[in-house]
Amino acid sequence: MAARVRHAAATGILDRLMDASGSGEAYYRTDLALVHHRGFGHHAQRCAPGILARLEPVRVRGGLVLELGCGSGLLTRHLVDAGHRVVATDASPAMLELAREVVPDAEEIRQVVLPDDPLPEADAIVSVGHALNYLPDEAALDRALVAAARALRPGGVLAIDLCDLHYVEARADRRPIAIVEADWALFTRFSTPSPDVFVREMTTFVRSDDGSWRRDDERHDNVLVETSQKPAILEREGLVARVEPAFGDETLPEGLLVIAASRPEA
Repeated sequence: MAARVRHAAATGILDRLMDASGSGEAYYRTDLALVHHRGFGHHAQRCAPGILARLEPVRVRGGLVLELGCGSGLLTRHLVDAGHRVVATDASPAMLELAREVVPDAEEIRQVVLPDDPLPEADAIVSVGHALNYLPDEAALDRALVAAARALRPGGVLAIDLCDLHYVEARADRRPIAIVEADWALFTRFSTPSPDVFVREMTTFVRSDDGSWRRDDERHDNVLVETSQKPAILEREGLVARVEPAFGDETLPEGLLVIAASRPEA
């Protein structure tokens, strides 16, 4: 984890650091993808045991796991090491490049941009890091849930995390933070422009091979949803679904919940 994590008491400093707006490109460009990989693997690590336990019947029968929003492959690595066949997907080309290095033995690593790109049929569908909350609005998130449900084979299981509307309430007064490491730094400030949107504006500094530092800025808008309403979407597609507080025994951040579902055998 980071050598130093601190509140940015001088908000004006962060304002000057982050006054450049994002370029409008996709989330997780090269530098932020690298920073996320190096400094934020704890969520995948924490969730992996519970997900592996849920997927054990799939592993035993040699089923295929589809991972949505695989990022740099941190959860993928756990899945493959446990003996799973995994198709890992993400929308970010930079994340996928990292995943190909981290998990070269995955069955396939491919770009999928939800909600419209087709999904391969699978015996399990998993996602951590609230990937679906990165979609532009709740309608797109719902379409992605429908697509995932339709890709799930009979006897299959689904487990994904989502940011609930309570996610904003739990972070209403969150102050800007700075994380500084030897070869990268991340400055983040937060806002809630509406009750169903949580915004992170991030500036990264990454040390280049020649010792110089490069800067990039990204703004991430996460759409928040009433998670309790989402099982009904999956149930209309023939799944049995429910909301749970975690994948297993781990404690998730407040406002992050799990949608767990299965498709009955034919």
